[in-house]
Amino acid sequence: MNNEISKMLIKYPHLNPSTSRNALKEVIQEVTLHTLSTTDFFSHAAFYGGSALRIFHNLDRFSEDMDFSLKNKDLSFSLLDYLPAIEKGLASFGFEIATSHKEKQTDSNIQSEFLKGNTLVHLVKIFDLSAPISGVHNNELLKIKIEIDINPPSGTSYEQKFRLLPVPFSVLLYDKPSLFAGKLHALLCRNWKSREKGRDFYDYVWYLGERIPVNINHLKERMIQTGHWVRGNTLDLQKVKELLYNRFEMIDYDRVKQDVVPFITNPLALDIWSKEFFIAITKENLTSE
Repeated sequence: MNNEISKMLIKYPHLNPSTSRNALKEVIQEVTLHTLSTTDFFSHAAFYGGSALRIFHNLDRFSEDMDFSLKNKDLSFSLLDYLPAIEKGLASFGFEIATSHKEKQTDSNIQSEFLKGNTLVHLVKIFDLSAPISGVHNNELLKIKIEIDINPPSGTSYEQKFRLLPVPFSVLLYDKPSLFAGKLHALLCRNWKSREKGRDFYDYVWYLGERIPVNINHLKERMIQTGHWVRGNTLDLQKVKELLYNRFEMIDYDRVKQDVVPFITNPLALDIWSKEFFIAITKENLTSE
């Protein structure tokens, strides 16, 4: 096994098949970030979302995908241009990962690409586990989605963050209030029909616990772009709270708990989840810049 990857695995001391899958994805995400840092990618784009929180701010849940946003609108930008570098960078650390492109069926500001590999092969090769592994099929596919917004809403602030492994590198990241704005937009506006995304609610509790204020200007711009707010109307902290109260009244909390359980180590933390809980912590803890 690559020595740098061995060092990265030290932070995962208690692994089972489920957590091994998540840890494997996370290591691949970090190597991908390092590879992108060796290109001009972060002169154009910034990292945000759950994986950004997990990797750079110690969010205590795993995150599946990697979300990026251009700093400025550029409809000619192509994530495809960076896929060969990602494949080469991952291979240099021993990963057998292929990139995959799927043509969009509808016009969208979001470009999506995929990293794919064999789960069992990597658990054996990277984690030194012995096959067969209970619960892991021989042909199970490891998949990580990479997305980038090429027409981003305005109002974002950024910060530069550093990592030492696998090799020292830096990443441009949304700052924490802007990250929180993105999470609130997902919590208020995500269209999941009958399937709520419990990870949004888990992250919301984390932001409040960390006493992070929300960048309301960026939240407003996101909501305007997706048609959930009208430009010219005032969006202040009290209005955001009212929108959240209404949202919390509509939730099937058993369903959102089920969604997030595979990504956390302490499911007991979810026992208290209810509309009363979320409304109370919002009243007491949500602040803005």
